[in-house]
Amino acid sequence: MKKLVVFTGAGMSAESGLKTFRDSDGLWEGYDIHEVATPSAWNNNPALVLQFYNERRKNCLQAQPNVAHLMLKDLEQDFDVQIITQNIDDLHERAGSTSILHLHGEIVKMRNEHSDHRTYPIYTDMHIGDRDENGIQLRPHIVWFNEPVPMISKAIDIVRQADIFVVIGTSLVVYPAASLIDFVHAKTPIFVLDKKIPAIQQEIVAIEKTAVEGSSMLRELLLKLK
Repeated sequence: MKKLVVFTGAGMSAESGLKTFRDSDGLWEGYDIHEVATPSAWNNNPALVLQFYNERRKNCLQAQPNVAHLMLKDLEQDFDVQIITQNIDDLHERAGSTSILHLHGEIVKMRNEHSDHRTYPIYTDMHIGDRDENGIQLRPHIVWFNEPVPMISKAIDIVRQADIFVVIGTSLVVYPAASLIDFVHAKTPIFVLDKKIPAIQQEIVAIEKTAVEGSSMLRELLLKLK
């Protein structure tokens, strides 16, 4: 089976009812991202940060995988599919995809505030005073702005192995994630599905539709390469 590497962003989950994290007013669900999604925000007001992510977790758990998520799961019948996602939701998992790397963390996991080496599942609200077995405060297992992206090296290795590379629902402006496309081998076909195709130097097959609208077209094009 050919290795199909799929890089997904916020546009993938938008049609499941989850807002893209940058709205036109610079707010995320009414919050200033600098007040809820940075290490300094956590240091200044951890209760507000936990409130924000508790709300995001509820939204994610209420959302359901859409046609595009299910299409990627179905492609596992024909390809060795590896998903790399910027999304913190678990919609790929609930759709049935079996190989998923989360670049920016996972909303249904938490870790202590000093280390990301061990995570714990969380499907309810987090609170100040929730601690690990060593008595250290727990925080969302999310990569915040101004933090390193621990999984980027692994993601780069996966992209380099791709026989086919697909981008769905991302504007390719958030780094270092946006740089992944630069590690695709020159002869590897690249497909981009997005309602607004981002500027890309490489030669691509562009499908200028939303993830759901373009999913069947993308699937047909990919199956021609299996």
